[in-house]
Amino acid sequence: MSVADNTPVLIGVGEASERIDAVDYAALSPVELAAKAAAAALADAGVANLGPEIDVIAAIRQFEVSGPAARPPFGASNNFARSVGQRIGAAPKRAILEVVGGQGPQHLVNELAHAIAAGEAGMVLLVGSESISTVRHLTTRGETRDWAEQVEGQLEDRGFGDSLLTRDLAQHGARTPIQIYAMFENARRAELGRGREAYRRDMAELFAPFTQAAATNPHAMSPEVRSAEELASVTADNRLTSDPFPRRMVARDQANQGAAVLLTSVGKARALGVPEDRWVYLHGGADVKERAVMERQDLAHSPAAAMAARKALEVAGASLADIGAFDLYSCFPIAVFNICDELGLAPDDPRGLTLTGGLPFFGGAGNNYSMHAIASMARWLRAHPGSKGMVGANGGFLSKYSVGVYSTEPAEWRGFDSKPLQQEIDAWPAPALAPGYEGDADVETYTIDYSGAEPRGSVLGRTADQRRVVAMVDDAALVRRLIDEEPLGGTVTIAAGAEGRSVVTGFTPAS
Repeated sequence: MSVADNTPVLIGVGEASERIDAVDYAALSPVELAAKAAAAALADAGVANLGPEIDVIAAIRQFEVSGPAARPPFGASNNFARSVGQRIGAAPKRAILEVVGGQGPQHLVNELAHAIAAGEAGMVLLVGSESISTVRHLTTRGETRDWAEQVEGQLEDRGFGDSLLTRDLAQHGARTPIQIYAMFENARRAELGRGREAYRRDMAELFAPFTQAAATNPHAMSPEVRSAEELASVTADNRLTSDPFPRRMVARDQANQGAAVLLTSVGKARALGVPEDRWVYLHGGADVKERAVMERQDLAHSPAAAMAARKALEVAGASLADIGAFDLYSCFPIAVFNICDELGLAPDDPRGLTLTGGLPFFGGAGNNYSMHAIASMARWLRAHPGSKGMVGANGGFLSKYSVGVYSTEPAEWRGFDSKPLQQEIDAWPAPALAPGYEGDADVETYTIDYSGAEPRGSVLGRTADQRRVVAMVDDAALVRRLIDEEPLGGTVTIAAGAEGRSVVTGFTPAS
């Protein structure tokens, strides 16, 4: 099938990684890892000297520069995209530093594919990396590095995005992704009526096949096959982090990984002599933002993410049955369960739910995991010509979701607009909140955080008139009761505490 010359096409993917225990460990900086991945993507296209052809470099923001108070311990480039470009012979007209979030790589593919189709870009390099493991390793050893770079040139810095952590959650002990995702997970457990042990087994059975994929990935940070029993068993080495998560079920942030994707048009690829067996087409996509956590009616689900997946399939003219391979963002089990629940996809689908290995096992390379997923998908599709693959990329607290449907099969560029989806999401009604509430509330969800010297709890509840309230549990005896008994379905008594906080002063389990 012949398609128009302006049809966007992926022509190269590349990855780079290093482990601190490897004999060739070089303690590469984020820029160096990203440049190595970018060089691999250029080589993967099968044509020499493509660097000068790149007119856009869009970079994913590292975790250490993902907040206004961030201070990279070893310094950083003031223009990451152009620092990478200098190392691969590229001087792009446009440099971008993407907004925070794991949706970033797929969102950039969707956005810049449209720019290529519109003639606004000729060749685009997407790139990102993390050296989190190296920073921790060197800091622990008392060593330092100078990774600061000053590069001249334009930069479109898209900032940190909307604040996803609201004061009501933060002041009641739900500050981190692991704590908030734990609340989502327990809300789903409540919906299913599953006990703690049974649900932990569910999560482990979901993730055990991910370890098998990671074990075959040369860039994985934890390339070990683990059984569901190993993942579910709470041990000294697999301690509880925030209920219900043992350590091995959460994203592994100690990663040194980089990945890059090269996009252009069919016309330019043909003119440059890029072999057609390298070409991968974007058949469909979508990008959405979910409501803020406290504004969601049902904390067990993120329907916005499912809407994005359905829209991408619709644009691609495909059904879920047409997809030959998936890579679903997997920072925590709920991110995968959510797509499965909403789309009717079995958690043990024989096609598998990851090619890359998932964030707990391959590695949670900051905001850049899905760049690796796209690279894995491109390689799989080239090995299975004509098949379709889906990448789902998640950011925030199930807050932002971007989807791409890919294939080596040529397809006319359809374009897609997610604005109607977003307008629908933004119009959803939110539950009323009850700040400062005192009295009884039914437990909607909760978590117990084990990261401190003593465990502490956070509870989301509903009042008799269905207003939502958040409170913290710092009384040791009450925390112990929530650990030993079943919080879900029970009732908590809430009172005013210090500094405007609401605290749980009593607990009655469900009868």
